[in-house]
Amino acid sequence: MNIKVNRVKIITTIPPENTEEVRNAICEAGSGIIGNYSYCTMSTKCTGTFKPNDDANPYIGENNKLEFVEEDKLEVICDVSNVKKVVKVLREVHPYEEPAIDIIPLLDENDFE
Repeated sequence: MNIKVNRVKIITTIPPENTEEVRNAICEAGSGIIGNYSYCTMSTKCTGTFKPNDDANPYIGENNKLEFVEEDKLEVICDVSNVKKVVKVLREVHPYEEPAIDIIPLLDENDFE
């Protein structure tokens, strides 16, 4: 098996009121393209937790208090050549001081026998 990673999945969590802004920005930056389709994303409702320390400037919640917040988990496919650009844009438009961002390498079905 010869595996080369050409695409990744980028996942982040966002307050629901900011999902469309982030989706539009990262798709305009070149993610979300699958074949002849653009703006291909998946979003699901979820609950996030965090506890900001004394040095944090939280968008939601209070310092030193455990928070439970309704969020959208936004997932998008991205070519490896666009990852840095997309993540930069994501950080610029995301309302959180420290957004959680997962970058997961994807295997292509043609790599399997």
